[in-house]
Amino acid sequence: MDSKLPGTGTTIFAVMSALSEECDAINLSQGFPSFNPSQDLLDRITHYLNSGANQYAPMPGVPSLRHAIAAKVEQLYGRTIDAELEVTVSDGATEGLFSAIHAVVRAGDEVIVFDPAYDSYEPAVTLAGGTTTHLPLVFPDEDADFQIDWNRLEDAIGPKTRLIILNFPHNPTGAILSPADIERLADIVRDTSIYLISDEVYEHIIFDKADHQSLLRNDELWERSFIISSFGKTYHATGWKVGYCVAPPVLTAEFRKIHQWTCYAVITPIQLAIADYMQDTPHHYVELPVFYEQKRDRFCELVRDSRFDYQPAKGTFFQLLDYSNITDEDDVAYARRLTREIGVASIPISVFCEKPPPGRKLRFCFAKDDQILEEAASRLCQL
Repeated sequence: MDSKLPGTGTTIFAVMSALSEECDAINLSQGFPSFNPSQDLLDRITHYLNSGANQYAPMPGVPSLRHAIAAKVEQLYGRTIDAELEVTVSDGATEGLFSAIHAVVRAGDEVIVFDPAYDSYEPAVTLAGGTTTHLPLVFPDEDADFQIDWNRLEDAIGPKTRLIILNFPHNPTGAILSPADIERLADIVRDTSIYLISDEVYEHIIFDKADHQSLLRNDELWERSFIISSFGKTYHATGWKVGYCVAPPVLTAEFRKIHQWTCYAVITPIQLAIADYMQDTPHHYVELPVFYEQKRDRFCELVRDSRFDYQPAKGTFFQLLDYSNITDEDDVAYARRLTREIGVASIPISVFCEKPPPGRKLRFCFAKDDQILEEAASRLCQL
């Protein structure tokens, strides 16, 4: 039969995780922590499982969780939002992204993404009948981070441009936005009808005392934005697949029209437990940057004497390592070879790009216990 996604195969995360398991390798490829959520949070889930909270939740999400999300948004980003009309709990960030894309993209619309672009964006655009324009993030020199070329973005916008998708802190590069970036984006879209999706699942994992520049901070951008985030990254529980979308009422209404048919409702006891935990333990996401910054610094220190080059990530729990000094193999082949030969699995980043970025880079997840990082780094330093 004719495929609706002829250019789409199995996601690289599944491919590399399967290869890691086959080779009994250390899996630093797929982005999940090696440690459990807080026992207090797990206990709250057990409480609700044993208290009858096992039926459908309301389609937008349980009220206590939506109100907790609204309170967090106001505390961190200074925006007062309506928990009833502007917050929807989603089946992970991926469903939130899919539903937001389908809420606004029509046949023939163009959507701009920034490479390396997370691999769920373009298939959702294609299924909605749109086309995807890839703009590479620029990496000017060894002392600079990946960043948006704002002039190139401005030139790329045309009459069919319907949506721009941003992802910061950025997976896989770890790049972040500055306040000046937010203002530049507002200038570019001000006199257009373009919508924005901001994938902010790593909002609480940002380093070196930087502030996360959410689109929620800007009045102009908020009016045209879907902000997507996730509890999986924040609470070390990626397998729960609980995320959320915050958007103005008109956009939320369209989002929910799609959301109700993609999953309808999200798991009830976990929603209730997260709501309690957010209220009782608000310091968790405040302390998270320091926790992961220590992980980043530890991993970078461990590979300092290797043949890899790197700039410490500004956010996320991923570190790019450039292997240009080791081999000229393409990154997919080299990632496979490292998994088979030294037992360390990573993610090649060219698979997220229309054209490969400068250098030869692999992505390593450092959301792991120290002994795992130490063993993986020991093997990498032998190359």
